[in-house]
Amino acid sequence: MLKGSVDTLVVEWGDDVKAVSEDEAMVLVNHQATGDVCTLMMCLQDKGTVVRQMMWLMDHIFKYTNFGIVSLIHGDFFIRQGRTHRDQQLVLLKDHLEKYYRSRNRKWIVLFPEGGFLRKRRETSQAFAKKNNLPFLKHVTLPRLGATQVILKTLVAPQENGTPSAGDAARKESKSKGLQWVIDTTIAYPKAEPIDIQTWILGYRQPAVTHVHYRIFPVKDVPAEPEALTNWLYQRFIEKEDLLTHFYETGAFPPPQGQTKAISREMTLSNLWLVAIQSFAFLSGGMWYCLFQYLYHCLF
Repeated sequence: MLKGSVDTLVVEWGDDVKAVSEDEAMVLVNHQATGDVCTLMMCLQDKGTVVRQMMWLMDHIFKYTNFGIVSLIHGDFFIRQGRTHRDQQLVLLKDHLEKYYRSRNRKWIVLFPEGGFLRKRRETSQAFAKKNNLPFLKHVTLPRLGATQVILKTLVAPQENGTPSAGDAARKESKSKGLQWVIDTTIAYPKAEPIDIQTWILGYRQPAVTHVHYRIFPVKDVPAEPEALTNWLYQRFIEKEDLLTHFYETGAFPPPQGQTKAISREMTLSNLWLVAIQSFAFLSGGMWYCLFQYLYHCLF
């Protein structure tokens, strides 16, 4: 993925999230491939202390990868997909947030509300949309409510007459203002061809510039009631569909409403940083392979 003398890999559009980098925020992202995580990590490198103070929600399968141990130590949450696990996982998520989010001084929490990769969920989502008279989406899928609702209920400071509830001992002790923003993040890949982690590490595809669009919402504008929150989430992903459709047709995101031109910002990282990250990926991957090989020989 290195590009010789040209080291710009991501172009950012929309709201400038640096303005809220020191506040608590929930980041909602469309999910196309494993490389989405790499893209976000790279985007957030120049956003103050966000990278060190964020929590990720990711599929439990990543727990068994070479970076799974790092994520476990970091306090990220691995969620199991499927109806049979859904209710239990939401209870575990609530407990995890209450135990680790503020005790570890986390600021941002990142989740993929679609609940899986676009290629795996698109057909099911479209069938659900048709059955329930909802918009037909091609570039995203309809989001799921569960994790988003748990995060809002757990991390938004309770309000009494417009001020945080004095009865919440945990928040009073931590002096936290609670979750203040929702950052709606849309990732777009050229020609709608997402990049996976293997490509990031091995670089067997031609270099491509990834585009990321942000839109910031005050959390007070996000409804709490389940039906209203579901409609609000659906509307965000309908907007993502429009953004991506425009991008794939024109190569750029559309300008904000009321404006005639969209402003983009190049996200630039040095090749030295990228080489260091990829070297670590190779090293950790090799160590993980050796560990599995050793365990295999011990067992068989």
